Amino acid sequence: MDRLHELEVFVAVADAGSFARAGTRLRLSPPAVTRAISALEQRLGARVFNRTTRSLTITDVGQRFLESARRILSDLDAAEKEAVGETAVPNGHLTLTASVTFGRAVLMPVVCAFLDKHPRVTVSVLLLDRVANLVEEGIDLAVRIGSLPDSNLIAKKVGTVRRILVASPDYLARRGAPKIPADLRLHSIVAFTGLMPNREWRFLEEKNGRSVSLAPRLEINDAFSSIAAAEMGEGITVTLSYMVAEKIRNGQLLTVLDNFAPAPVPVHLVYPENRLISGKLKAFVDFAAPRLRAAVDILGLPPT
Repeated sequence: MDRLHELEVFVAVADAGSFARAGTRLRLSPPAVTRAISALEQRLGARVFNRTTRSLTITDVGQRFLESARRILSDLDAAEKEAVGETAVPNGHLTLTASVTFGRAVLMPVVCAFLDKHPRVTVSVLLLDRVANLVEEGIDLAVRIGSLPDSNLIAKKVGTVRRILVASPDYLARRGAPKIPADLRLHSIVAFTGLMPNREWRFLEEKNGRSVSLAPRLEINDAFSSIAAAEMGEGITVTLSYMVAEKIRNGQLLTVLDNFAPAPVPVHLVYPENRLISGKLKAFVDFAAPRLRAAVDILGLPPT
């Protein structure tokens, strides 16, 4: 069996903490992962993992060997990059993830444009309303909205988004626009539960965070359905700025209470830390960053 293949499988298992997750990341069957680790252990004459049906832990031998294995793979990657030079065509498979709404509205057009430009790259997109573990789930890159916790991930900021309130021109003509947050109690509220889980709208007043409790006329657990209801004149809804950019530009929706909107939150591209970024991932980051920035910074917000 190829020694480099064994090293790749060994490092993947160590990172993922599981034979099955490593197999998913490498697109290998569980028996293939087991064979590679067994061949490595036979060559070393020692176990690199202690494994039972319920747990997997790296041995002292495995821990000592892990750093060397990482260095060998990294040096090989660097040598290949040096050999082919900067003009090498990106190729291989990328796995990306984002939230369902961001993926549908913003990420997918960028991915399709990237595929048109780089025919030797294939992409899997996982749209998930949860924070995926990139290493364990074999994901190359994620789009994250909001402040990032401390981690070993590399983050590249690509813009900001805001929580805003919108309504149709017809609705505001009938009911008038609220002047202060308390006025929302006099209006029909279409609540997207993902942004208004406690039937509250959180806002800023004189740089202090406050909230107003509301009694929604309509509650929806899907962002685009709540936007559609607001567009049909059913009331005022809360949304993220990128979701309604085109409708605001076209005059289909108008924003209200802009002066009380919460502070913008960052949007990042994040990917696992490594000494060298792969050509396909670097190509995607370089391609996607300016396009995502143009898509999310749509309300004339100053850079943050």
